Amino acid sequence: MAHQYFKKVVLGCFILLFSISCNNDDNTVLQNPNQVASLHTDTLTQWTDLILELERYCEGMRPNASARAFAYINLAAYETTVAGMPDYGSNFSKYESLAIDFKQFPSHVDYDLALNTCLSKVTSHFLFSIPSGLKPKIEALENQLILNSKSNEEVIEASRTWGDYVANQVIAFSQTDVEAENQILSPQPLSYEPPVGAGFWTYSANEERALFPYWHKVRTFVIDVDEVSSVAPLNYSTSPESDYYKEMIEVQESNNAAKTTDTEALWIAEFWSDDVENLMFSPPARQISIANQLIIQEKLNLEEALVLNLKLGFSLNDVAVATWKHKYDYMVMRPNVFIKEYIDNDFETNLYRLVFWPNPSFPAYPSGHSSFASAAAGIFIDTFGNNTKFTDRSHEGRTEFQGQPRTYLTIEDMAKENAYSRIPLGVHMRMDCAEGLRLGYEIADAVNKKTN
Repeated sequence: MAHQYFKKVVLGCFILLFSISCNNDDNTVLQNPNQVASLHTDTLTQWTDLILELERYCEGMRPNASARAFAYINLAAYETTVAGMPDYGSNFSKYESLAIDFKQFPSHVDYDLALNTCLSKVTSHFLFSIPSGLKPKIEALENQLILNSKSNEEVIEASRTWGDYVANQVIAFSQTDVEAENQILSPQPLSYEPPVGAGFWTYSANEERALFPYWHKVRTFVIDVDEVSSVAPLNYSTSPESDYYKEMIEVQESNNAAKTTDTEALWIAEFWSDDVENLMFSPPARQISIANQLIIQEKLNLEEALVLNLKLGFSLNDVAVATWKHKYDYMVMRPNVFIKEYIDNDFETNLYRLVFWPNPSFPAYPSGHSSFASAAAGIFIDTFGNNTKFTDRSHEGRTEFQGQPRTYLTIEDMAKENAYSRIPLGVHMRMDCAEGLRLGYEIADAVNKKTN
């Protein structure tokens, strides 16, 4: 079973990334007789559902700040419970600025309650632009789960104190990444002006100014941005005989065919779009949604789910940093601009129906959707195996766009469809999607190698 495969492959020692000394130094992890592997995932999955609901309405975060948020949220959840995971260790020895003193770990703890308190605090902090009308949902879920607890008052208080402590330590750790802290407050800095060149991306209005152009300076967790490989895009060309021009023709034809015939291609394009604030959650959040569904489908225990989420958060964060570096290195224009000038002056993307601006406000190559898809898929494949049948119900019941569930026989097929959905949506060339897929798998491979 996929569940057993996960236990054999992933539940081994995290020799490199999650190593911790077993001596009696001040930060040795205390073991608790109530092991996390014996617990269900209800608390975790309920919090994830709420986080996904809230992230949809967070302005100015997608996709980079959201990917970063999930990394720290999942790190905090893991660190809150790791004392009850004897095969694993804290990350404090891996990151100099992550200070967690396990001498403060209580003698008796309810891990669900500690996790509940931690997730309440880190959700409020990292989803920093939650509309005020939605913020009470965080406190409501926290209080509901406290009321459901069967622990005595002493254990409840100790557990909540521990969860609050770990959340504060992870938040403090995140704040040492000054680049990220500054950039999330100014995602479209007026200081950045894109270089000018043939085929280069640029903006036409202030609302379209470059989004997160300096994100390559943000902290990574597993692989440094300068260690990631890159494949150069096709040479820009206006010649109808060039490969570049032919890929632009493919975008035009795929986009128009999907729009005019209402085919499966339009369903695929809208099912995976995840571009629009207030309408859908972000592309990184989509992968968190898929993980949450897989956790339930494959019946993971809490320990397994926390490890999966930790790896996924690291992979999404690091791929965002690498992808945005390459985007602003290559400066490839969006298809909409080229097609309107050289192929079809009346061209409109299928995204335009859902959002006022026809293009995401950053360069095209490589595709962020594609890199997030494979950065997650690589973690899922390592965890469950590629031949895992899965139905994605992320947008089930939505009527504003085509969000009916879609079923996949392999994880790889799902990631590939996600990546190439950007062509019939009209916002990416094939080369953007191919490079995004390649890059995401490279990041996931690095995470898997350092955590298995």
